[in-house]
Amino acid sequence: MGILNITPDSFYDGGAFTLPVEQLKQVEKMIGEGASIIDIGATSTRPGADLLSEKEELGRLIPCLTAVKSHFAEVIISVDTFRSPVAKAAIDHGASMINDICGGRFDGEMFELVAGKNIPYIMMHMQGMPDTMQMNPHYTDLIGEIHEFFRTRLALMPQGFSQVILDPGFGFGKTVEDNFRLLNHFESFYEFGYPLLAGLSRKSMINRVLKIKPSEALNGTNVLNTVALLKGANILRVHDVKEAVEAINLIHAMRE
Repeated sequence: MGILNITPDSFYDGGAFTLPVEQLKQVEKMIGEGASIIDIGATSTRPGADLLSEKEELGRLIPCLTAVKSHFAEVIISVDTFRSPVAKAAIDHGASMINDICGGRFDGEMFELVAGKNIPYIMMHMQGMPDTMQMNPHYTDLIGEIHEFFRTRLALMPQGFSQVILDPGFGFGKTVEDNFRLLNHFESFYEFGYPLLAGLSRKSMINRVLKIKPSEALNGTNVLNTVALLKGANILRVHDVKEAVEAINLIHAMRE
């Protein structure tokens, strides 16, 4: 899954893809490098981010989504949003997957929407809200609490809907230590029987340990992506598609 942030304030590439020509060029690059899915985000959810209004999010998202779909008709487009009206508009304009950072907690209509449209839904765990999630996150039992979150949220899904992908939410309401504990136990989330997504790309768990900037975190990202693959990740959500595809191919070769 290649990331297309069309925001001016994302933690790594904010402002790089705000113009249509830049967006299409980046999508073409990611598809050429082997991306199966393009995940478009129109509002930043980095720690401390101010969330856009629904109108502003749609104003950014729909022109980009329409252009990408018209130029790359066969690509699977995921939209990163927690708002059901935005998700509905995105689906109406060609999106075929929804990536929800809050697992439906912020919008009670989201589950009915994705179930009614019968499209894949990425359910992510996040403690708190994006603007406050990194202000002293705390767990009594990190792995147990995330398991309970997924159990509770999955129980609320409309009966018969099974197109769910689970994302334990690296960096979303978690300390550096929490993130590494989560990676250490990543395979435990297979108990739910759904595919698993790992979103580790250039995140602070890499940067703080290595004392580097996000722009310097490609090698660290690839190391942790490899660990995630060995622990059963089905989808890697990344800024750097070429290197992630190489890791996937090498792991596949080893297993074969």
